Amino acid sequence: MNLNLYGFGPEGDQDWIIVDLGVTFGDDTVPGIDVIMADPDFIVERQDRLLAIVLTHAHEDHIGAVAHLWPDLRCPVYATQFTANMLQDKLVEAGIDSEVELNIVPLGGQIQIGPFDIRYISITHSIPEANALAIRTPLGNILHTGDWKLDPDPLLGDKTDIDALSAFGDEGVLAMVCDSTNVLTPGRAGSEAAVRSSLSTLLSGMRGRVAVTGFASNVARVETIIKVGASHGRKAVLVGRSMHRAVAAARDAGYLQDLPPLLREDEAQNLPRDEVLYVCTGSQGEARAALSRIARGDNPRIRLEPGDQVVFSSRIIPGNEKAIFGLQNQLAQLGVEVITEKDHFIHVSGHPCRDELTDMYRWARPQNAIPVHGEMRHLLEHAELAKSVQVPNSIVAPNGSLVQIAPG
Repeated sequence: MNLNLYGFGPEGDQDWIIVDLGVTFGDDTVPGIDVIMADPDFIVERQDRLLAIVLTHAHEDHIGAVAHLWPDLRCPVYATQFTANMLQDKLVEAGIDSEVELNIVPLGGQIQIGPFDIRYISITHSIPEANALAIRTPLGNILHTGDWKLDPDPLLGDKTDIDALSAFGDEGVLAMVCDSTNVLTPGRAGSEAAVRSSLSTLLSGMRGRVAVTGFASNVARVETIIKVGASHGRKAVLVGRSMHRAVAAARDAGYLQDLPPLLREDEAQNLPRDEVLYVCTGSQGEARAALSRIARGDNPRIRLEPGDQVVFSSRIIPGNEKAIFGLQNQLAQLGVEVITEKDHFIHVSGHPCRDELTDMYRWARPQNAIPVHGEMRHLLEHAELAKSVQVPNSIVAPNGSLVQIAPG
C-alpha cells in the first residue's frame, strides 16, 4: 500500500500533500482482516494544512484507501481521467462522491498546489495513465516515479516520456523516490506487445471453452485477450464486476474504442464451445472473484468441463500462493487444463528491472535516491544500485519515517 507525504516549510508551519493513498489485502497472517491501510493519524492531526491528494495511477495499492480515509482528510483530489473514473466508482459506493472535489489533470498536465508545482509525466506500467510526478519547490525538485516500467510497445496509451524525464533531470533533482519492486531482477521487464504475440500463438491451438484470468486493471492485457480471441473465432465474455468496471472506465477515458463486440454470460451459453472466451477476474485465487465461483459451480451460466482450458495471464503475488494453488487444483479436478506463466510466455511485469532502473537514474541524475515500494531487502539493494550509478546519497527509510531532504 502507498501513502506518501510531502511537506514544505519550517517545522510547525508546513504545507502538505499526499501522493497516493492505497490499501493492501489481508492474508493468513491477519485472519479476519480483508483490507489494510496506512495509519493516517500524522496527517489527520495536520488536516488544516493538507492541500491535496495527488494520485499517480489507479491500482488499489495507490487509490484504494481514498474513499475510506477522505472523510478524515477533506481535501481536493487530483488524477488523470482513467484514474478518476476508477476512483469515482469507489466514491459513489461510499456515498461521498458529491462531497469530494475530484480534479481531472490532462496527460502531461501541470498543477500548482501551494508551494508545490507538479507536472504529470506519462510513464508505462500495467495500467492506463500511470504517471511520474515532477515536483518543483522553492528548495529543490523531487521526482516521484510512482509504479513504472519502460515498455517500448505498450499497445495502449502513451510511451514513457523520456524527454520530459531528461529535461527534469537537467533542471537538477534533489531526490528521486523510486519503485524498487524488481530491483533484484536483471534485464528488463518486457513488453505487452510480446505477450500479445505469444497469447495469439497459444490460443490458436486451443479447443473447447477457454477462460483467461488476469488483473482487470491491466486494460492493455484485457484488450489483447479479447482481440486475440476474436482473431481465432472466439467471442469474449467479461466475467467479474471489476472487469466490467475497468473496461467501462477505459472506454469513458477514450480507450478500447475498436474493441470487438462483447457478449453477456447468458448470450454465450448456447455458443459452440470452440467459440467462447471468458475473460475473468480472480487470478489471485480470491474466493469471491469470478474464476473461483466458476470453479466451485456457483455461476449457473458458466460451466467448465474436461477439454476446456484456463489460462492464468498473471503472476503470483507473494502471499497468495495457497489460494491460487487451491483454485488451480479445483479446476484440475474438473478435468480442465490449467496454463500458467511457467508453461508459456503469457505475462510481463509492470515494474522496472535493473537495466530500466539504471536508465532512470541516467535521465534523472538525482542527488539523493529514496527507494520505495518493496520489502526491506529490495530497498537496500536499490540503494546499492543507486550508489553504483554514482548517485551521491541513498536513503533507506522504513515505513513511518520522516526524511528531511532540503534545508528548512
